[in-house]
Amino acid sequence: MTSIITNTAAMAALQTLRSIDQSMENTQNRVSSGYRVQTAADNAAYWSIATTMRSDNKALSGVEDALGLGAAKTDTAYTAMNSSINVVMEIKAKLVAAREPGVDKDKINKELTELKNQLNSIAQSASFSGENWMYNDSTTAVGTKEMVGSFVRNANGTVSIQTLEFDASKSILIDSKNANRGLLTVGVTVTQPSGTTTTTATYYLINPSATTTATGTEVKISSATTDDNLEGMIMAVDTTLKNMTDAAATLGAVNSRISLQKDFVQSLTDVIDKGVGRLVDADMNEESTRLKALQTQQQLGIQALSIANGNAQNLLQLFR
Repeated sequence: MTSIITNTAAMAALQTLRSIDQSMENTQNRVSSGYRVQTAADNAAYWSIATTMRSDNKALSGVEDALGLGAAKTDTAYTAMNSSINVVMEIKAKLVAAREPGVDKDKINKELTELKNQLNSIAQSASFSGENWMYNDSTTAVGTKEMVGSFVRNANGTVSIQTLEFDASKSILIDSKNANRGLLTVGVTVTQPSGTTTTTATYYLINPSATTTATGTEVKISSATTDDNLEGMIMAVDTTLKNMTDAAATLGAVNSRISLQKDFVQSLTDVIDKGVGRLVDADMNEESTRLKALQTQQQLGIQALSIANGNAQNLLQLFR
């Protein structure tokens, strides 16, 4: 039946054209935004996963910054410790030279004084972001330092922060409030020669402050210093050097761990970005092909609607 009231063909063509226009709009949005899943309406499950993972990635970016700060602190401490080791090695060499008969020990002591001043300067200047793991002027002992290491999302959805730890009390060179807490201020007890026998003696390199006295005898020499005492000082300095080397090795290990963790976090961030991309990114080759097909369908739909509307005009021929 042909009716001028209800144009069934035009209605069908119009409905098809509307569907094509809607598909074209969606495809154009994907092409312009680059996303296949841009809102929750596109795919609620994928959108939810992608949003959560993007949030975790931002947290990992913060972890990466924190690791950079931790690396800077350990680098500063290691550099100071390594420089101090070189100075203590020089002190040890000066003491060995002073053992030579006929050497002017008073002049060597002046060199020792300057070397110890250098150690003090290194310890006090080894500060980064307000933290100094080489020098302590507080009555409270320096404790374990924590550095943000990772951001973890558990299987049940809960999140937590994992940290890297370093016991800074083992790297303190000078403690102005308690001499026993500093590698350079603590008294080192050795067994030194005493004529034909031996005796115990305690030596320290640096007296921490005017108000705090270290235990034992300071490593300083004069023309009256005996060879036995010199040998005891050399033993004490050598022990101090070993302790500083151990502290430097620990700092190096922590720094290496931070570097490895930072590389891992960077790789993990990239992997998460790729995973999110697989879920929500649009395939531009596929979308461009679909857009071309929809443009063709749209043209055909417009033509079909034009034909359907033209059928009503043909009825006029019957009344002429």
